[in-house]
Amino acid sequence: MNEKYTERFYRNRFKNDKLTYFTVKVKETDLSIGATGNLHEQALASILKYRAIVETYIEKHPEFLTSFSPIKSAPNASFLIRKMCDAAFAANVGPMAAIAGAIAEAVGYDLLKYSDQVIVENGGDVFIHCKEDIKVGIFSGDSPFKDKLALKLKAEDMPLGVCSSSGKIGPSISFGKSDVVTIVSKSTYLADAAATSVANRLRTGEDMEATIEYAKTIKGVTGVVAVIGNKIGAWGQVELVKWSS
Repeated sequence: MNEKYTERFYRNRFKNDKLTYFTVKVKETDLSIGATGNLHEQALASILKYRAIVETYIEKHPEFLTSFSPIKSAPNASFLIRKMCDAAFAANVGPMAAIAGAIAEAVGYDLLKYSDQVIVENGGDVFIHCKEDIKVGIFSGDSPFKDKLALKLKAEDMPLGVCSSSGKIGPSISFGKSDVVTIVSKSTYLADAAATSVANRLRTGEDMEATIEYAKTIKGVTGVVAVIGNKIGAWGQVELVKWSS
């Protein structure tokens, strides 16, 4: 997978002090994981498994890597590939727009076999399954809201995917100019793809209302927060709270 690497300066944006945190890296994949114990070995095996699935599929279907538009999965495609393609169609983006969320959720569900609470962060895209409410910080670059905003997520709503895209931060391609767009969904695959799609539409502050309205139309999106300059927009099942480190 030809993903670029960027320093994970937005880490430690979630708070659950009862978990053990560790990192696992395989090539471009760099996960920060919270669980009830150090599950490095299990997480590594999971990452290798899912990277192999995606890399093998790309070898046979190179358009999966390069397309900016949705494409159908092959009839014999794995569950992970099919879910990435489904998310791409829902958000009208290429399937690789869902890759970080896909890996985060797939690894997260594997680790739930060993830990009843799991957080998996992959490049700012997070799969969360906790037994208590949790705050997730929204990294909004150099906007006036920097280090001030967080989402409060309720345990009763989990598992959840919380994924972000930015036209100014990180290695992912974005056609917008947002400081950040954060999407909440039951599917981390969809949250990732939708964050890219919604962020692509936010180019100026005047686009905020139309951008939020567009996010509402993506089936499976349960909440959105968008920041560009001194403007912020939000909709859905999102509770914005103050972030304090």
